Amino acid sequence: MAARRVEVLEEQADKMCADFGCKRSDLLCVKADVSVEEDCRALVDAAVNAFGGIDILVNNAGLSMRAMFRDLDLKVIHRLMDVNFWGTVYCTKYALPWLLKSKGSVVGVISIAGFAGLPARTGYASSKYAIRGFLDTLRIEHLYDGLHVMVFAPGFTASNVRNAALTADGSSQGKTPRDEASMMSAEECALHLAKGLKRRRNQVILTPIGKLTVFMHNLWPSLTDRLEFSYMAKEPDSPFKK
Repeated sequence: MAARRVEVLEEQADKMCADFGCKRSDLLCVKADVSVEEDCRALVDAAVNAFGGIDILVNNAGLSMRAMFRDLDLKVIHRLMDVNFWGTVYCTKYALPWLLKSKGSVVGVISIAGFAGLPARTGYASSKYAIRGFLDTLRIEHLYDGLHVMVFAPGFTASNVRNAALTADGSSQGKTPRDEASMMSAEECALHLAKGLKRRRNQVILTPIGKLTVFMHNLWPSLTDRLEFSYMAKEPDSPFKK
């Protein structure tokens, strides 16, 4: 497991071992910022040194935003692309030789915004579209190598991503505009991801509204644009008004 706050990972590792009875030596926690290429290389090296190889890579690090593009400092989009897109590219690049050797799996956690643009989230949607294009192409390149590539789009999930979302000037939003209690839990989301890995699915889209949005976007994109605008405009303190 890797993240910038390694002390939080260590706490989670201890909790997982207590809950599931695993040995603490089975879990490796590495401090890494996925927007830094050398950190991603070091992460892969640490995993290989500890376990002898890599079977599954889950690119889950992500950052969101909430602001109209017209008001946005461009450093926000740079930051989102660095974390969401380049983090996926860097980690996948250095893990790929080991994944090919094990005929393993690489996963990119995207969003419904990676299928249909989400208003006031231009940088977020752009990064998720980019991840989907990158992984779909990687799958074709290795179609006959035994590599499994999965695009995983969970829809709204209760997490810290909305609290940490960047505003127009690049500062953190600090609070979520949505009812987190009504969303799918991170634990349920992880179970769906595990099932997708077990079945070696190419693509997993979760939640009824997520599946409906992707379906409608493919058939009636103009109608979906209007419905999305109306739906997102109802958020508290929405950056845009209907």
